[in-house]
Amino acid sequence: MEYRIEHDSMGEVKVPADKYWAAQTERSHENFLIGVGIETMPREITHAFGILKKAAAIANHKLKPEKMTDQKLAAISAACDEVISGQLNDHFPLVVWQTGSGTQSNMNANEVIANRGNEIAGEKLLHPNDDINMSQSSNDTFPTAMHISAVLAIEDKVFPAIDTLVETFKRLEAENEGIVKSGRTHLQDATPIKFSQEISGWRSSLEKDRKMLEIALPELKELALGGTAVGTGLNAPKGFDVEVAKAVSELTGKQFVTAPNKFHALTSKDEIVFAHGALKALAADMMKIANDVRWLASGPRDGLGEIFIPENEPGSSIMPGKVNPTQCEAVTMVAVQVMGNDVAVGMAASQGNFELNVFMPVCIYNFLQSARLLSEAIVSFNKNCAVGIKANREKMHHNLHNSLMLVTALNPYIGYENAAKTAKKAYKEGISLKEACVSLGFLTEEKFDEVFHPEQMV
Repeated sequence: MEYRIEHDSMGEVKVPADKYWAAQTERSHENFLIGVGIETMPREITHAFGILKKAAAIANHKLKPEKMTDQKLAAISAACDEVISGQLNDHFPLVVWQTGSGTQSNMNANEVIANRGNEIAGEKLLHPNDDINMSQSSNDTFPTAMHISAVLAIEDKVFPAIDTLVETFKRLEAENEGIVKSGRTHLQDATPIKFSQEISGWRSSLEKDRKMLEIALPELKELALGGTAVGTGLNAPKGFDVEVAKAVSELTGKQFVTAPNKFHALTSKDEIVFAHGALKALAADMMKIANDVRWLASGPRDGLGEIFIPENEPGSSIMPGKVNPTQCEAVTMVAVQVMGNDVAVGMAASQGNFELNVFMPVCIYNFLQSARLLSEAIVSFNKNCAVGIKANREKMHHNLHNSLMLVTALNPYIGYENAAKTAKKAYKEGISLKEACVSLGFLTEEKFDEVFHPEQMV
């Protein structure tokens, strides 16, 4: 491998000749051999740095045109566009397990954009610190990247996934409107419910999860940029924070604003914790929905078997013909991961000491993993399972009319205790509720038929 020599305040460093990063990135690359190639800083953060560095250059050009010249702005913008597009991902090698402020990832962005910008300009025009990091600090850029990436993940990935599954459930509600089945509570038979009503519970859960995420978004759209090192805004021109938030908004098409209190923005991660709580709520509901689906589809002969789901792949290496609810299992594993991530996010956010939180990389790593896993799992579940759910009408009808809890309909006519006696007799002797009720002398056959209509109990 060929190398070139780069330098920083600590001296000279050998850097791979084909990479745009420089000395500080290389030092981190060599000093933190933890999770290399596996737990790289999320690409969503790389993308967000491209956005915020371009926005900073635009704001500096407006407020400090003598330093951020037209030529510099053009070179930085072009390089940042390549970062945003993902073209330069190979030049961002650093892992999550680095400095807790994300300083080295900020410098990684500064160095790559400076070197690529110089290449575009055809001259040594840009300096990583003086130009790319102008009016900024790692302490306000990394929190800003966290918020930008979190907003993009929720609005551009999680919301579309939720919306798609909600539409599927709406269709299934309409298709199954007239079907009545046995309800279940405590995993035991309960009073009847329409299958469409059961599905509506799934849909409504997702819609509420979406609303909770919407509530979290305004706080995430507040940016720390402009606070610089400790929240005072040292070395940033007056109005920089407002202008850079405007530029980020224009670049993303989303309405970001400057954080009203930069001291809070640098040290507290409560907005991330709150938003991840909504992701955890979504995970909990997806766990419930996936479990419902696999229970209802259990069988094919010895389980509940009330619905059919798509058969996607063989389910056993030893049992021929076995097919398993694998999409449901994937969703439930993702839900467990998200719930674990919530602990990590909360613990990381609790470690804000004085003017800075130094657990930011692990905090956003877990947040973005949760958003990514949930969105992809929901899309997969919808495409490979939910869209193909079909009611097993015969099994539903059988289970409904075999349920002892239909006796609840008799409460107004024979009372709770007599109804309980009826159910217990029917279960013990293996006879119908009608036979048990009549034999106990609580109702005549004619009166039983008059008042007993399971389909009307929904």
